[in-house]
Amino acid sequence: MSVFQSYYHHDKISSHGPPTYPLLGSLIAFYKNQYRLLDWYTELLAKSPTQTIVVCRLGARRTIITANPDNVEYMLKTKFDNFPKGKPFTEILGDLLGRGIFNVDGELWHTQRKLASHEFTAKSLREFVMNTLKVEMKERLLPILESACSNCTVVDLQDLLIRFTFDSICKVSLGTDPGCLNPSLPMSALARAFDVASGTSARRGMSPVSAVWKAKRVLRIGSERRLREAVELVHNSIMEIIHAKKLKHEEESKEKEGVESKDLLSRLILGGHDEEVIRDMVISFIIAGRDTTSAALTWLFWLLSCHPDIEREVFDEVSMASSPEESQLDYETLKNMKVLKACLCESMRLYPPVAWDSKHPIEGDMLPDGTQIKKGDRVTYFPYGMGRMETVWGEDCMKFRPHRWLVSHESVSPFKFPVFQGGPRICVGKQMAFIQMKYVVASILRRFELQPVSRDRPVFVPLLTAHMEGGLKVMVRKRNVKPYGC
Repeated sequence: MSVFQSYYHHDKISSHGPPTYPLLGSLIAFYKNQYRLLDWYTELLAKSPTQTIVVCRLGARRTIITANPDNVEYMLKTKFDNFPKGKPFTEILGDLLGRGIFNVDGELWHTQRKLASHEFTAKSLREFVMNTLKVEMKERLLPILESACSNCTVVDLQDLLIRFTFDSICKVSLGTDPGCLNPSLPMSALARAFDVASGTSARRGMSPVSAVWKAKRVLRIGSERRLREAVELVHNSIMEIIHAKKLKHEEESKEKEGVESKDLLSRLILGGHDEEVIRDMVISFIIAGRDTTSAALTWLFWLLSCHPDIEREVFDEVSMASSPEESQLDYETLKNMKVLKACLCESMRLYPPVAWDSKHPIEGDMLPDGTQIKKGDRVTYFPYGMGRMETVWGEDCMKFRPHRWLVSHESVSPFKFPVFQGGPRICVGKQMAFIQMKYVVASILRRFELQPVSRDRPVFVPLLTAHMEGGLKVMVRKRNVKPYGC
């Protein structure tokens, strides 16, 4: 047996992964399944005794994919320092995210993490977020749904939620209003540029052979040319806002001392941070605040429409916890909505906003399940597959059962449910994201019933963040039922 044969033969036996051949590795199987990678990986992981597989293919680095919670904890917490994002990851997203918190390691990450943690725990920012949500909901989203209801028109709920979250996160992060939910205005150029940039960057990571997109980048052709143009628009737009905000603060500081800073950008500027660091941090938060939240909400509304009994439970909880007045949906009221939170968690278990995430070890290592890791490997933990593992969630893992989150008084391990990551990199905006999502669901469900116009199962599309292919087209109807006990 040759060296190549021995190497790949060993991986095939130990990993229970795809068919692997000398030199080509699993390239043939990868190409056959490139348009269904999520389900293909999930099938392979379910057959593996350790819920870990190794994929070796020509033109790509050796990749370990795992749905094993012990391995996830080892990567994200126990041996955190040996599993950074790494240069291969940061290179893929570097054009868009630059040196933002989601795309750096080491000291630069530690500095930004400390800064972000401080800002996201500030009570004043929390109040600003709540006020922003109330205005966006009352003055924009609800009137659109009311109009659709009155005129019996179909709306794309996913599109509306993307516009809603983009307006909201721009107000919170930048202190500006792009007005994407204004029916008389088209989607802003900045929002479209974010779509192009994030989508193209994600496709880099899914490319069968990385040399292809790298060559296109050098030649400035095709998708890489469009990516460059979109990134330039995003960077230039954010920089213009930074400069305008700086000038505004300088003028206000001359008139009075102690100028109140509500939005995140103002806080970063007044903190004296470097302009490029501020730009990259804000871009990271906009992508996270818009795409992940809108994706999670879209899938939840679809799942609730498929399970009217559970939707009724959520409606009852919302109705009993608040009055019809919008002002009653305050932070503490939302925080205590346990059934709604369980539904959000269950929805994200099945349809995680980020389907997978990769690390690149500095040194060779061994995962808890015995999988050998080599320096330079790509090690991917796989939330989408984890949510579909019987070994992790039981025989009913494929079913939407929010009550599984209410049975135990102990919280589920973040390494079993790594939607918000875990360990030192756990999402600093986790609680704020839950509050925002609860606010949207509660505000809509207590007024309207949303009925999808298609009975077909939607297609889950995993780019930088996941979305529903073709959107979620719904009919909007007034909710006329009363909660139980009334």
